[in-house]
Amino acid sequence: MDPADNRSTSVLTMLNQRLLPTTPQPVDVMTLLVEIPPGGKGLPPHRHSGPIFGYMIEGEMLFELEGEPERVIRAGEAFFEPGGDVIHYQDGNNLPDATSRFVVVMHCVPGQPMLTYVDDEELERRRDRRAPRQSGS
Repeated sequence: MDPADNRSTSVLTMLNQRLLPTTPQPVDVMTLLVEIPPGGKGLPPHRHSGPIFGYMIEGEMLFELEGEPERVIRAGEAFFEPGGDVIHYQDGNNLPDATSRFVVVMHCVPGQPMLTYVDDEELERRRDRRAPRQSGS
């Protein structure tokens, strides 16, 4: 879109952009609103069948992917998960007194679950792939 084109007063702001080396073909795309109550732990460790783009609407999420240090994502920030074999360790509400809400657009392999939980045995086998955590959890 040409910024000099004045046919609209809409403002477009790039929040997140990725070159996806692979995408499931065909792809099942879902958009979900996720709401986590105050202090909610989120989902147990899991993985997704394809990449995910997310946007934090309100609150804060403690976010941790395999091989990356945990970090806090705040309202107004975008995030990305590559999906596939990468474990998503944490997505809990980082606030004890407020609900956190975010939207995700998920690219999934048709006929496969969008989310698969990871058992304790696999977590133990792959513990060397987890970055050190600041929270000590």
